[in-house]
This record gives sequence, C-alpha cells and structure tokens, in this order.
Amino acid sequence: MATRSKTYRKVSEKIHDGELYAPLQAVRLAKETATTKFDSTVEVVFRLGVDPRKADQMVRGTVNLPHGTGKTARVLVFAVGDRANQAIEAGADEVGGDELIEKVAAGYVDFDAAVATPDLMGKVGRLGRVLGPRGLMPNPKTGTVTMDVAKAVSDIKGGRIEFRVDKHSNLHFIIGKASFDEKQLVDNYAAAQEEILRLKPTSSKGRYITKATMSTTMGPGIPLDATKTRNLVSEDAS
Repeated sequence: MATRSKTYRKVSEKIHDGELYAPLQAVRLAKETATTKFDSTVEVVFRLGVDPRKADQMVRGTVNLPHGTGKTARVLVFAVGDRANQAIEAGADEVGGDELIEKVAAGYVDFDAAVATPDLMGKVGRLGRVLGPRGLMPNPKTGTVTMDVAKAVSDIKGGRIEFRVDKHSNLHFIIGKASFDEKQLVDNYAAAQEEILRLKPTSSKGRYITKATMSTTMGPGIPLDATKTRNLVSEDAS
C-alpha cells in the first residue's frame, strides 16, 4: 500500500493545482499517470448545471464511440421467435423469453447491457428492482427496447455507451483504455461530448458543464477544460 501511495503522489505531481487541461493534454496526462498493471479504463465525469429531480432536466442518452470502448460487452436479449434468432446471429451472448426473465429475476446480472422487444416489456418491466440500480434496464430512449434487436446488439458490441446524470448532477462515461493512442481517446471524448451538449435541456439555465475531470482506473483526477469543443486532436498541448 505504501508503494502504491508513493507512486500515486509521484504521478499526481504532474497535475498542477488550479490548471484546466485541454482534452489532448488531459489524455496525455491520463496515459502517463496510469499506474495499474492491467489496461486501465479512461473515464470522464461532467458536473452538469441541471436539476435531475426535474423530469425536463434529466440528461440521458447513448453514443457510438468511433474507436469502441476496448471491451467486448456481454449483451443479453429478451426476445422470442424470429427476433431471438436475429439477436443470436448478431452475436448476443444470451437470448430468451420467460426462462431468461426468471433467471434474471433470481439475481443473474452477469452481463453489460440488456435489450428487449416491446412485446416482452410487460414482463421485463418487473425486473426493475434487479436491473434498475445497475443501469441495465432496457429503455426506448437508449435504443434498448426495439424490434431491431440485431442492430441494438451490433451497436452495443461495436462500442456504444450509455450515460445518465445521477442525483448529484454528475454524468460519468468511458472513452476507452489507456492503451488507446491519443487520437482514439480524443476522438471518443469528442463524440461523447458532442452528444451530451446536444442533449442540453432547454430549461437548464446558466453554465451547462460546470466541472469536468478525466482519470484512469485508480489514477488521479485531471481537471478538464470542457469549453474546448473543436479541433481537439490538432490543438497545441504546450
């Protein structure tokens, strides 16, 4: 533990108090300060100027990261008949109807995303207590309640992420792995940032992104300048 703390302090010294880093600078620092033996996940947190208690200020959506997440998601699909076959062909890890619903109701959550056809949502809806707290509940707004299950599975496995502001107005999303090159991480960040900005509620007044931080797994937080939205890859990091 002492060795890790010493290493953490050493890498933290690279980050200067009171300074906001442009996305490219932040990515470089994130890669430099990744200290885990495994391939760390790179995550961004935005503090939004919204009140998530108000329905018209809930920020929630999905985005396809151009370079994926660095992880192959396990996708479960609630479907029967032809739709089930389409999900299997698209690469879904588990597909089923009543039996699969009962399995999840019993506590099975060994998957990263769930998709359902609309006709089964009456039954899947009862899984809210199991899936809701884990952010796994299928939802039409995120494209996970759909008749086109094949596309949903392909999108998720291809690098689609889902994000949702929490009760403290924080919004978390991943942009890849520390092993990604700088351009891949910045491209992924830009795609997510663009979609989050697009979803700004009209009822939200004042500054929308009030604070932003980038970090790797177990790494220090890097204050991020979220006002930069263009030419992110070509900007001068000096």
